[in-house]
Amino acid sequence: MSAPPFWATSIEQALAATAGREHGPPSSEAAARLRTWGPNELAPPRRFEAVRELLRYLANPLVLILLVASAVSAGFGQVVSAAIIALMLVLSVALNFTQAYRSQRAAETLRRQVGQTATVLRDGVEREPPVREVVVGDVVHLKAGDLVPADCRLLSAKDLFVNEAALTGESLPREKQATPGAFPPGGLGEAVSGAFRGTSVISGLAVGLVVATGPATEFGRVAASLVGRPPETEFERGTRRFGFLILQVVIFLVLFVFLVNALLKRDPLESFLFSVALAVGLTPELLPMIVSVTLASGAVRMAARKVIVKHLAGFTPLPPLFLGFLVVMVVGDLGLVEAVKGWFYRRHPM
Repeated sequence: MSAPPFWATSIEQALAATAGREHGPPSSEAAARLRTWGPNELAPPRRFEAVRELLRYLANPLVLILLVASAVSAGFGQVVSAAIIALMLVLSVALNFTQAYRSQRAAETLRRQVGQTATVLRDGVEREPPVREVVVGDVVHLKAGDLVPADCRLLSAKDLFVNEAALTGESLPREKQATPGAFPPGGLGEAVSGAFRGTSVISGLAVGLVVATGPATEFGRVAASLVGRPPETEFERGTRRFGFLILQVVIFLVLFVFLVNALLKRDPLESFLFSVALAVGLTPELLPMIVSVTLASGAVRMAARKVIVKHLAGFTPLPPLFLGFLVVMVVGDLGLVEAVKGWFYRRHPM
């Protein structure tokens, strides 16, 4: 039989399950728990994001064609052609990698600057460690405007209303109470004595016992189920399709020309070199460079307006004549996520 959720347990059961104390753990014990269970983060920041961006760029069929054409040209003595193709690819790759690396560094710096703190009891004294250092067994003080730093079993509450829209989708604040006894197990909507990570306190005061942190929280489980490769943008899809089209045309024409020359009993080496020259001529060597320069220019202009573009291909300009439906996600002072919807009629040049 599985254990009941923490919001269905009594205060005594929650304290026993977390080896907690109503006046909070000693600092030494909190540090030991932090080393054992890790930081209170939904997911560690992804490392080598710029390298992943580079690999995604190199997987483009058009780039692969140019790499093969450059290698074959160099192998048959066409040094100038090989050098030009390689130079265009190197410049394009360098632009993409540099932009991705700078965006990653800027995002990490921003994450450190806006790091939140939590008010906890340790050694019987109120302290404000970073949210990532909150551990199971901590006693957290909550007030209006606070984000709940971890899943908590409420020990006391006064006029407490919490917005759980980020977790349950419920738009109206829910009243919370610190009932000492246990409850029949129920869903998140019935968690009267529980406060969940990622939700925000609208009004009132409360004291809660941390029972889960990081990925073990309800919000962490939801976030883990959504982790995955970002969906391909329409721009990436278009360039990939164009690359495959060029690849198919090049392969067909190279084989056709080579077979015709072979049937005409011409020199095989000359026929192959002619086919390679045809492949190089059909491939737009400057296209990756032009695309990278154009997107990087837009990203630089956005950066001047305090906007971080982490993925160049995700930054695509709107066509000159565009009419569509626009949805803007806004994060308010309390961490609330709101959707502002409206029709888009015109744009202003950057």
